[in-house]
Parts: sequence; structure tokens; C-alpha cells
Amino acid sequence: MVMKLSLSVRIAEAPCKTKLNVPFRDLVQLAADLGYGAICMRASAGGLATPRNELDRIRGEVEHAGLSVSMVTADSDVPLNNEHGPDSLKNIGPSLDVAAALGCDLIRVCLKNEADIETARRAADEAAQRGIRLAHQCHTTTLFETVDRTLVVLDRIGRSNFGLIYEPANLMLCGEPYGLETLRRFEPHLMNVYVQNHRVDPAGPVELETWCLGVRRFHHIPIWEPGGVDFPAVIAALRQIGYQGFVTIHQAYAELMGPRDAAVRTAEYLRSLGGIE
Repeated sequence: MVMKLSLSVRIAEAPCKTKLNVPFRDLVQLAADLGYGAICMRASAGGLATPRNELDRIRGEVEHAGLSVSMVTADSDVPLNNEHGPDSLKNIGPSLDVAAALGCDLIRVCLKNEADIETARRAADEAAQRGIRLAHQCHTTTLFETVDRTLVVLDRIGRSNFGLIYEPANLMLCGEPYGLETLRRFEPHLMNVYVQNHRVDPAGPVELETWCLGVRRFHHIPIWEPGGVDFPAVIAALRQIGYQGFVTIHQAYAELMGPRDAAVRTAEYLRSLGGIE
């Protein structure tokens, strides 16, 4: 049972999350050279605003490099997690078109309030007709902020093609457990894994609001740096539950190092933990 690495275009995103700092083709070649299995797409590289012929070209570049698209985040409001984050759920068709054009069957979405649950059901039903799944990241200031509420919301949505992107750093920021017991609870819903790293520090330079603990301050740190997420334990737990999907490098590295160094060192570190090709 082997997990596969996916490289998110976020590794080379500008802080605004709407454009890349390097050409997309360079990221594809980097991922291929380093033995990644896939690219995780975001609207900064190709999404709802991208013409179909350009999406076709993007898919061609990815497949020519021997890669696939592991997941699509079709609009920028979802990763920005703003008040418009759930809008794409209300009209999921265009996002489904983007995923289909890129040969991908998984789309990241956003839920911020109770009314979004019924919207998610309808969107999941429409997606199911096209063989596409929807997933939500463990994320601050969403209905998927804490472990217990995440499971309640997934149960209320009640669609087999609506699942979860496990992301331990956001759970850590919310003071939530993220280890083996959490993964055992998440396992029936698990569709993707994101990895990024933070070190919580009340005097840290970065802040995120949480609904459960208020504003949390922290440092962005490399995946391999101690003091944040316990990645040896995370990868061991993923092996223990038999996870065989993608582990996606989701780190915002722009302020830390260039994308090549980040992709190289992160892949080396995660592979050293075992169970990842």
C-alpha cells in the first residue's frame, strides 16, 4: 500500500493566490523530474476564468509529462476562504466542466454556513451524474474546522461522492487532535491529504482567525522543520489506516524558498518517512 506525491501549484503562488510566480510548464516539468505522480490544480494556474482551449493545453502538458491532475480548485474564492467561497457550490456545473477538461474527478469546495449543507447535497448529486467527487479541506472558519463538527456535517450531507481533504496543520491551529484516532474517524470520508507546516507562536508574524479559538498566530515553516505538525506520526498513521491516495504538497513556500528547493526537499523528507513513492 503506497501513497503518491502530488505537487500543488500553491508552491509557486503569489500571496494573492490568484497567479503563479513561475510558468506552469516549469512546475509540471519540476514535478515530473522529481517523480511526483500528479499536479494539484488551482485557479491561479487554470480554472473557471480559463478558456477551454487553454485548459486542453494544460491537460496536454500534464499528461505529456506522465502526470495526472489529482484535484481541481476551480475558483480563487475557495482557497481565499472568503464570503464568496461557497458560491461555486450554488452553480457547480462550470467547476465540473473544468475538472472534466483536466481529466480530474475531484474538486475542492467550501462551506461556511448551515445553508451551504443543502447546497452541497445538490452539488454532489449533480457531480455524481458526471462521475466527479467533491471534497472539503480541514480549514479554519468553515464548517470543517473541528473534528466532531466535520463528521456531523459530512453525515448531514450524506453523499458518498462528498468527502474530506485531511490537513493536519489547520487542525493543529484549532487545537484539535490530528493523529491516528482522528484519521480512523475520517477514513471513510478521506479523499485527499494536504501537507503544510506551521509553528504556533503568540508573537508569530502570520495570523488566521478561527471560530473555536479566536485569532491564532504562527510561523510558516518547512514540512521537515520540527516544532509544528508531527509528520512522522501523520505519515505512520496514514499507513496504518491503509491510505493509498495522494499526499499533496500544499505549503505556501514563497516566503521561505524557491519552488524547486521546496519541491526537492519536501519530497525527499516525506519519502524518508516511508510508504510514499
